[in-house]
Amino acid sequence: MRRRRSYARIMRKLGVSRNELFAQIDKPALNALPPMPYQYAEWKKCRVAPDYHVEIAGHYYSVPSRLIREELEARVTDRTVEILHKGSRVASHARSDVPQCHTTIPEHMPSAHRRYAEWTPARIKREAAKIGPATIALVEAIMKAKPHPEQGFRACLGILRLARSYGSARIEAACQRGNDIGATTYGSIKSILQHGLDRAYANERPPDGPPIRHGNIRGTDYYQ
Repeated sequence: MRRRRSYARIMRKLGVSRNELFAQIDKPALNALPPMPYQYAEWKKCRVAPDYHVEIAGHYYSVPSRLIREELEARVTDRTVEILHKGSRVASHARSDVPQCHTTIPEHMPSAHRRYAEWTPARIKREAAKIGPATIALVEAIMKAKPHPEQGFRACLGILRLARSYGSARIEAACQRGNDIGATTYGSIKSILQHGLDRAYANERPPDGPPIRHGNIRGTDYYQ
């Protein structure tokens, strides 16, 4: 109450009250409050992968497929992910903290989900065949686990590229271990290689074949 009275009190030097000065000077200059509260946002540049998704904090968000390989900007808040191309928003998603999963808007998919001109499931399997059967089985498992095979392209291509650093033999051994223990992701295969866990598979000897039968070799019956 005292504060309100002080605002209404006439100031001797000015001959007006604080309330009157506010109404005459400050109030006409005020703007309306923004319709939405302020949200802290971070900006990130990202490139669209062949599966028409961009990676934000370990999660993958779709954009229109016509933007494959384009560099975009993402505005990230604690609730939303907005993706812009040359200053225009092309996608908006609710933010997800689930790692290594996809948030996909159906309208972003290619018409009839046509295969890409450069990379297809068949081509990825052909490239995997150059490494070995375990690699083929692993890329097939990755693509089969996704709602659309294209969503597994990123992981498959990443695994194939690891051959540049580790060689085909180690990739094949790592994929064999990954298949055996159900670790069919890019991160799992890379971890197997980094920790040398593929070497045990690479050094495994093939199982013994059937016994050799020859006239000069005495069988076990000879000693009975």
